[in-house]
Amino acid sequence: MEVTKTELIDVVLLTPRIWTDRRGFFLESFNAREYERTGIPTHFVQDNHSRSTYGVLRGLHYQLAKPQGKLVTVIRGRIFDVTADVRRGSPTFGQCVSVVLDDVRSQSLWIPPGFAHGFCALSEEVDVLYKCTEYYDPPSERGICWNDPTLSIQWPIESPILSEKDASYPQLSAEGKSLPDYIIGR
Repeated sequence: MEVTKTELIDVVLLTPRIWTDRRGFFLESFNAREYERTGIPTHFVQDNHSRSTYGVLRGLHYQLAKPQGKLVTVIRGRIFDVTADVRRGSPTFGQCVSVVLDDVRSQSLWIPPGFAHGFCALSEEVDVLYKCTEYYDPPSERGICWNDPTLSIQWPIESPILSEKDASYPQLSAEGKSLPDYIIGR
């Protein structure tokens, strides 16, 4: 497995070795020893699977009281995946990293607790699987507006399909003034 660091502290892209032949392919999608070696937790308590159609944008989501670390993988299709650092006091607070994940390279993105996460479907249909280090906790669910100008995310579509909840999330406060209470501590 190849580990590539991103611009955000502790967010890493994992590229598995893929064996292909005339029958198809084989890869290890999870190996606890390899993940421990890279510093990624191996205790996950919940797996989530979402299916989206082209242009659907989900996020940017995180949990306040019970932050989730997420290991995100596309098992069918292609997404534009975004991670934003919302850890108060972090040197990369308010910064984002984006990657394209697909079912060809089968990469995974490790997103530690304290980061907001979202993605946009780039293929006709996409299946995203993500392992979580903490259970879903509805009372602590929070989000940031997908098109927040302070995050400067260069989404590949102009008019995404959003849920009502995702469309109503607040923006990250400009220039650190009056930070909303939804920003989690480090």
